[in-house]
Amino acid sequence: MYNIKTLNKISSIGTDCFDKNKYNISDTTENADAVMVRSISMHEYPFDSNLKAIARAGAGVNNIPVEECSKKGIVVFNTPGANANAVKEMVIAGLLLSSRKVIPAIEWAKTLKGNGGEVGKMVEKGKSAFTGPELSGKTLGVIGLGAIGILVANTAHSLGMEVYGFDPFISVDSAWNLSRAIKHAKSLKEIYEVSDYITVHVPLNADTKYMINSESIADMKDSVRLLNFARAELVHDGDMIAALENGKVAAYVTDFPTDEVIGVEGVIAIPHLGASTPESEDNCAYMAAKELINYLENGSITNSVNLPDVELGSKVGVRICVIHKNIPNMLSQISTPVSEKNINIETMINKSKKDYAYTVLDTVADKINDEVINAIKKIDGVIRVRKI
Repeated sequence: MYNIKTLNKISSIGTDCFDKNKYNISDTTENADAVMVRSISMHEYPFDSNLKAIARAGAGVNNIPVEECSKKGIVVFNTPGANANAVKEMVIAGLLLSSRKVIPAIEWAKTLKGNGGEVGKMVEKGKSAFTGPELSGKTLGVIGLGAIGILVANTAHSLGMEVYGFDPFISVDSAWNLSRAIKHAKSLKEIYEVSDYITVHVPLNADTKYMINSESIADMKDSVRLLNFARAELVHDGDMIAALENGKVAAYVTDFPTDEVIGVEGVIAIPHLGASTPESEDNCAYMAAKELINYLENGSITNSVNLPDVELGSKVGVRICVIHKNIPNMLSQISTPVSEKNINIETMINKSKKDYAYTVLDTVADKINDEVINAIKKIDGVIRVRKI
């Protein structure tokens, strides 16, 4: 029986994936084999030795101490693309809101209450204060062409926008999904120079933190409109406020309000609604559950942020799964305790991701005693060994 602990409310579309004869799932589970989480921070979470995996029902993993998990042999999964359509729709809404001054216009209209038959005349007289440009014919720069960025780019093009995309790390699968009409920007500077609107869809890391700052804003067109539905820290708040005050930036739409930007003229602060749809929550929960099941039962890894993807077929005998440091001579050391017991290795798979690697040995043995497993555990560089 596997124990699954939920740290947030997880959609039943996901939790119902678990066979109740094999899994115990609750928010009070002790000695958990795996955790399902959405937004709760796990940076102070006590990781016991039994915890094998964490599945984040969403794309970002900033609430999870990924490096600590790697050192302990805990696989961290996310669910890229599961909430992409929901976020895309909010980005399109953000484009419209940044252009047409819809929000201040609605707020102004509320002040007309009580004027009876004069409301119509007052509307016609006052509406000119809220004019704004159409999207059609304008240029959108999309920074980051993952699942969300691609949907935004394709949709914006269908709305009549000229779209430039920049992503030096775009995957082959992503490239296939990108419309041929999207122009390939060769640099961020090119995006900055040509775009009337810029939307950012990159992960937050040391290289991207505060990538939108006074220097990058200076390279942009005057009256540019910026959208941030990725992470708050991608944009330097102080520099953005200054750019709004001097008119360099016409509007800043963020799904990550901070105390600094709330209430600033030109800022449209949305309370992190990008993925807040029942469909998105269902999709993320379902994908997270399937990732955990496939890993716990088969050893397969899909959509891990700290270990390589390894898709494994059904096993015949005993499967040995080893998480270890990505250092030389590990394969021979791992296979030696097995071969010394005259156990035939049917297949052996090894893949790495930066400093860590994953090796799987499929044997034809009906069972393998703890002596073999303990011998592998003692190898310098081995972090975790599982027998399935």
